[in-house]
Amino acid sequence: MTARKRVSRRAKVLGAGIAAAALVGTAAATASPLTAGGNGHGKGGKQPRNVILLIGDGMGDSEITAARNYQVGANGRLNLDTLPSTGAYTTYSLMKGTNTPDYVTDSAASGSGWATGTKTYNGAISVDTNGKKVPTILENAKAAGYNTGDVSTAEMQDATPAVLGSHVTSRDCKGPSATSAKCPANAIENGGDGSISEQLMQTRPDVLLGGGRKYLDEKVTAGTYAGQTVLDQGRAQGYQVATNATELQNAPLGKPLLGAFAPGNLDLEWVGPTPTREGTPAQRCAVNPKRDAAQPHLSQMADVAINRLDALSRDGKGAKGRGGSDDKGFFLQIEGASIDKQDHAANPCGQIGENVEFDKAVGKALDYQKKNPNTLVVVTGDHGHTSQIVGAGSKTAGFTATLTTADNAPMTISYATSAELTGQEHTGTQIRIAAGGPQADRVEGVTNQTDLFTTMSVALGLKGD
Repeated sequence: MTARKRVSRRAKVLGAGIAAAALVGTAAATASPLTAGGNGHGKGGKQPRNVILLIGDGMGDSEITAARNYQVGANGRLNLDTLPSTGAYTTYSLMKGTNTPDYVTDSAASGSGWATGTKTYNGAISVDTNGKKVPTILENAKAAGYNTGDVSTAEMQDATPAVLGSHVTSRDCKGPSATSAKCPANAIENGGDGSISEQLMQTRPDVLLGGGRKYLDEKVTAGTYAGQTVLDQGRAQGYQVATNATELQNAPLGKPLLGAFAPGNLDLEWVGPTPTREGTPAQRCAVNPKRDAAQPHLSQMADVAINRLDALSRDGKGAKGRGGSDDKGFFLQIEGASIDKQDHAANPCGQIGENVEFDKAVGKALDYQKKNPNTLVVVTGDHGHTSQIVGAGSKTAGFTATLTTADNAPMTISYATSAELTGQEHTGTQIRIAAGGPQADRVEGVTNQTDLFTTMSVALGLKGD
């Protein structure tokens, strides 16, 4: 065993011309170096070659437990349960103008926290509380010679995928048409970098997969690509485009890959009962009959992204890695977006189906890690959410539905953070974070969401310990 002193971390808080700091305690830790040929699930102490970050949007402990109970039973274990290092992190954002804590974050501020290491206000995309852009983990990794990827079941312009490759003052500035009104300082005609869509094309991850095709079809209003669509801009900057699962699987390696598989978010995996004030009979969920068969599932997108980035990082053309003998690896973020969206909609089968598919994507990452134990895999959420498991058949102040689990037992889920059925809200609870592979022990204990940026940066050699 070799001793390693855990880094003393700070969550950067910028705004109003001053920087406040949120300190996270230090702790001594021991770590065993990961042995060559190991299964990749150990904690490990060596330098990772690759980092895979998997985000279950809105995936708090209650969402994980509901998915586990339903899919594998109370005594079963999901893929995400098998990671050896587990901790919790705080998720608060900041009040714009005062920099006091906003205890209930949104996905934009939350994602900006781990993407940049900087706390910001709800709605901000990788800018500080003054609206100043802050470099992201993906941008830093790309500049250092790593291959990069960004995958989501939401619109690729949605908050979580957007934070890696764009900087705007409002998450609503997804396409050129909205930016001049909602983010005037970011509009190209005002000297800015453009909408989220335009900036993602400029950042150009090697793999960019999700929905949001309607924003790519918008016309650019100013600059080099004025009059052309955002998708035209992407093609001009080297992207090949896939629009269905077949094209995704068959895309050649020669160019970066842009997959746009729906006008908006990708379709849900499962459907089921709508909660009511009086509850529902116990029942199982069903596969969504309206799901577009041409759309890839998250696990398929994850598999393609991982294998594609692995191949690109071994083609002999990448920047040399630490030590000068091997090409650098990759950074990849994979998001299961509609766990959150179906929590908002009080849709238990929609929520659980997305969590189960997300867990399949976690399985793809762990399968890769078994063969490539120099890969750090991190699995977490971005904020807490509304669903609660309550006594079977009980009524609450909110809306309930009862599902029959893998144990053939009833599980009642309650939604009670809003008086409106489809207006359920986030909560401010801390979130589980788990990891496996070299440097996985950095996530243990209670940390701050912004510490994840430091963990990944140090893992990729982008920042000193």
